[in-house]
Amino acid sequence: MKKITYSLPFILLILAFTAIKPKPIKDVINESLNFSVKQYALMSKLLKEKKDSLPRSTEPNGRILLTSSRNWTSGFFPGGLWYLYEATGDNKIKEDAQLFTARVEKEKLVKTTHDLGFILNCSFGNGLRLTNQPEYAGIMLTGANSLITRFNPKIGLIKSWDNRKWPYPVIIDNMMNLEFLMWATRYTKDSTYFKAAVSHADNTMKNHYRPDFSCYHVVSYDTVNYGKVTIKQNHQGLADESAWSRGQSWGLYGYTMMYRETKYDRYLQQAKNIAKFLINHPNLPADKVPYWDYNVTSKDEPRDASAAAVMASALIELSRYVDKKTAKQYLQVAETQIRSLSSPAYLAELGANNNFLLKHSTGSKAHNSEVDVPLIYADYYYIEAMLRYKKLFNM
Repeated sequence: MKKITYSLPFILLILAFTAIKPKPIKDVINESLNFSVKQYALMSKLLKEKKDSLPRSTEPNGRILLTSSRNWTSGFFPGGLWYLYEATGDNKIKEDAQLFTARVEKEKLVKTTHDLGFILNCSFGNGLRLTNQPEYAGIMLTGANSLITRFNPKIGLIKSWDNRKWPYPVIIDNMMNLEFLMWATRYTKDSTYFKAAVSHADNTMKNHYRPDFSCYHVVSYDTVNYGKVTIKQNHQGLADESAWSRGQSWGLYGYTMMYRETKYDRYLQQAKNIAKFLINHPNLPADKVPYWDYNVTSKDEPRDASAAAVMASALIELSRYVDKKTAKQYLQVAETQIRSLSSPAYLAELGANNNFLLKHSTGSKAHNSEVDVPLIYADYYYIEAMLRYKKLFNM
């Protein structure tokens, strides 16, 4: 047999190719989840000594920013712990999840916020799903009944903020809290929650979205001439007609979820149209982590890792409901986002970043608030995206 020889340039080419071959996404996700377990163990240890406190971000002085359960972000850390328990089956993580979940229980009676889905569904909802503890269901139902008091049937939407400059503001973020009402529908078999969620989703689709399927952050309604739109603007975006990045991700996630819960084709089409707008946007960077607003013009503007994490999680789910070609496109973007967020550019070192997982999120650049910092909800949806990817591919 003739001996095959290879030239030095050919060997160098093979070595170069081997060197740049990306790590399998399964390994990326498993390593990132293992890191998350260790990082959140440090976070849990710190917070056990700080009664009733929950993590949100980092203060300008570099210290960890803690909040009470009343803050809209309070459910994300316990929710993240539940996801890590789901990933590992580790009872120590389960105990921590139970401990921090209990810290938000009293919010079940609050009727002055639209964010009870974030607060209670991410914490107690995941806990209920994984443990089937009946007391969790009771807490959830009380919370859902509190949330639905903010639905005005004459306007057809759940009111967002109170005591602001708008008479009846509705923000795109509110799409995320509809999942809580859909849970209540399944649990009680009472269509009241379902009808409110569908009405809210339909009116948001009608009034928040522009022809290109980008959305406003805030739409306010007349409380005299019910249902009449009085204001459309961006509260946290670059300008009123710009596309605030996290808001676009909230909408993508929300309509994907509403299709899952209702199987109404209009919600699937809406989600697909939003995805098309985001994926094809000329200002979406190569690493698929958006700037804080899609209409910024400088590459020096802050990124928003939270917008990428929410988008990735939504795209992974949406891929289940579309044709193979479109699903492949969605999953390529989501995989890129997971790889980017799992890289040293965005993922913290163990014990650093105040024990948050991700760096480089932006809360509200328009208000110079929480700019280029960790945000607990970025962590939550990052973990969720990785678990969804693993489940989709049985990894």
